[in-house]
Amino acid sequence: MDKYECIYLKENMSSVVGKMAASTRSQVLFLYRLLMKESSKFPSYNYRTYALRRVRDAFRANQNIEDPKTVQQLVKQGMDTLDIIRRQVGYTPTHRVHEGE
Repeated sequence: MDKYECIYLKENMSSVVGKMAASTRSQVLFLYRLLMKESSKFPSYNYRTYALRRVRDAFRANQNIEDPKTVQQLVKQGMDTLDIIRRQVGYTPTHRVHEGE
């Protein structure tokens, strides 16, 4: 999935989430898959396993929520988390600056 496809999906999902149609389950599953896919891209084993575990635990903890407003808020929070994960995965320091040099 390239950058433009991700942007399109995010914009499309944001507009669809606002409507909260009967396909809420598919939207949540789509978000879950995206979060798991992006979390698995962390180069560090510790960060990767932590992120995957947090995503899994968050979705399990909220699996019985049926209130549409609450689900909408959680999806928004998930999209924000997805943005954070993408920024963190994309950030790879190439060198360290030593003070005193």
